[in-house]
Amino acid sequence: MRKLTYFIACSLDGFIGDSAGDATDMYRFVDEEFLAYLTEQYPETVATQGRRALGLDHLENKRFDTVIQGRGSYDEALKLGITSPYAHLRQYVVTRSLPESPDLEVELIADDVVGRVRTLKAEKGGLDIYLCGGSQLAGALLDEIDELVIKSYPVVYGTGMPMFASGFSVTEFTLDEVRGFGNGAVVRTYSRKR
Repeated sequence: MRKLTYFIACSLDGFIGDSAGDATDMYRFVDEEFLAYLTEQYPETVATQGRRALGLDHLENKRFDTVIQGRGSYDEALKLGITSPYAHLRQYVVTRSLPESPDLEVELIADDVVGRVRTLKAEKGGLDIYLCGGSQLAGALLDEIDELVIKSYPVVYGTGMPMFASGFSVTEFTLDEVRGFGNGAVVRTYSRKR
């Protein structure tokens, strides 16, 4: 069974962006040390444009071969004219508002996202599934998330978009690993407690 991993950046108080989802002020923490870690451990999480700009197109996928993201996350790429933000992965965007995909490489999921994710997880072979965001989608898929990789940056938002937009639901995870960086960033990895 393939895992669904929610790989997400957040503030110390658990917000993935401001109330509109903007997290650009967190980008400054992706310094040389942090980028080296990402490209060594999770190269496929660097978007295609970033990979090309940094000369990382040659890196093979290590953990994921599929990405699923919500419309809000996908819109961030579309604003830049990028219709295939993760061209090195099989791409799915969950949306009810886009009538058709702007790119042949991006498949839209309009309904039964839980069923579709279960089908993807049941596929034989391959790597795992990268849940890229956002908050609403993570909330809808909370019961399907097998692993959390939380990149916490040393900032406090006070308010904003939470990691999970969902009703109250106590869900336990087990801490597997913690990695700290010189700039104050911390990456915590958790496995779902089942």
